Amino acid sequence: MDKFLIDGPSKIKGKVSISGSKNASLPILAATLLFDLPVTIKNLPRVKDISTMLNLLKSLGSKVELSKDKKIAKISNPKNMKTFASYSLVKTMRGSILVLGPLVAKFYKSKTSLPGGCLIGARPVNYHLSALEKLGMNYEIKDGYIIAKSNGKLKGAVIKFPKISVGATENSIIAACLAKGKTVLKNCAIEPEIKDLTNFLNLAGAKIEWIGRTCTINGVNSLKSINYSVMADRIEAGTFCVAATLSKGSLEINNLDPKIISTELNFLKKTGAKISKNKNKISIKGPETIKPIKNIKTKEFPGIPTDLQAQLMVLMCKANGKSSITENIFENRFMHVAELQRLGANITIKNNKAFIDGNTKFIAAELMSSDLRASVALVLAASVANGKSIINRIYHLDRGYEKIENKLKNIGIKIKRLKK
Repeated sequence: MDKFLIDGPSKIKGKVSISGSKNASLPILAATLLFDLPVTIKNLPRVKDISTMLNLLKSLGSKVELSKDKKIAKISNPKNMKTFASYSLVKTMRGSILVLGPLVAKFYKSKTSLPGGCLIGARPVNYHLSALEKLGMNYEIKDGYIIAKSNGKLKGAVIKFPKISVGATENSIIAACLAKGKTVLKNCAIEPEIKDLTNFLNLAGAKIEWIGRTCTINGVNSLKSINYSVMADRIEAGTFCVAATLSKGSLEINNLDPKIISTELNFLKKTGAKISKNKNKISIKGPETIKPIKNIKTKEFPGIPTDLQAQLMVLMCKANGKSSITENIFENRFMHVAELQRLGANITIKNNKAFIDGNTKFIAAELMSSDLRASVALVLAASVANGKSIINRIYHLDRGYEKIENKLKNIGIKIKRLKK
């Protein structure tokens, strides 16, 4: 297993270009199963989760042609597709469950393994299953697999999600595209990645409309061949914005629409960061003294994303005063706290709330990653710590950040990948 060696403290300066969004690419790639004609997806990030999804599509029979830089995939589906999504592929990534909806919608059956992924809490698939059941899917769970079938085409229905769920919203939208009649989904997640998915499907001929958290889909018989470029990764962009703020740095962030992280930018302004933005660029300058924010709460979009909670916690460790973070999305998402304490952070946890005493002087240590976003938080903390830190189990990072050490090196962080 590779590790990172980081020699701190570093000051960030320069330019960084944001990769395509992992969380938008995964449902869009899953949705290509609905197509009879070839589809080309551009601006894919080169991260492990995307290779896993492409391998899953290949195992189902899709022909995947990748460009030299692996950022463009042309996907063609033969007439006879397989409908078995094996545990060996699905176990490493929760996003794999997104093939269930399109397989049942297109081929009326599927055997899909229950998914794996980061250990950040119980992310049950029951919302996916009950929504697809209302569209006409019958299923049983046997030996760790969801064995599903439908009696011909799925049929439109009115579905209200009991809780806002990104994955269940995506799976239901994809499945409803080929269903008979009209589907109305209520209490949907409205993350920009979901809007990117519906934009992709609409350009291919789907009929999807949004009003607030309600999504209406009028089923169509087939989708047409298109070229589509995936949106920028807002979590990667947010991470780099936090990095610049943390290190009193000065950073230009390119290749994204600043609107997708306006909540995060407003938050960083409150901490003292100076931010200017134009059409596809953000310039951010970190303050001399970081102001603490009293009561930070993670929330569904358009709130503060749970995927930035760990990074913001590192920032608050360096703030001049006390702050707190309430984690409202996942119940097991403070696993990075023990590692930050090893660096010298003063953090107390009570239930889903973290209380942070600022003005931490991070001292280098050997650290262990527990999940994707926690890993990047440890990288940020190590980059402003005194001395040389080692971060183990960075395969978590490779799942979601494209060539992160190269991007960090280019902006002044002394980081090295140690091969095992």
